[in-house]
Amino acid sequence: MPQRDFYLAAYDVSSPRRLAAALALVRGYTTGGQKSVHEVFLTRGERFELLHNMALLLNEDEDRFFLLRLDPSARTYALGVAAQPADPDYFYVG
Repeated sequence: MPQRDFYLAAYDVSSPRRLAAALALVRGYTTGGQKSVHEVFLTRGERFELLHNMALLLNEDEDRFFLLRLDPSARTYALGVAAQPADPDYFYVG
């Protein structure tokens, strides 16, 4: 199984139509998160695919997309009702 890295994906999209499309695209990879910040585990190929598809979707003059790779050696903290992020044994993209 390919190695997946842990990322935070965030976006700010001005058009309601592009916003809905961005949400649908990112949710295809999401394992957690809320509103417009999502927790995603991605292989190198999935990362390329997500960035490519998001670039096709967004208007560079009006919209923003941010993908931050988190340090795999860092400890994560979940407060309140939040669950610790976990890379599932299998993953369906779509």
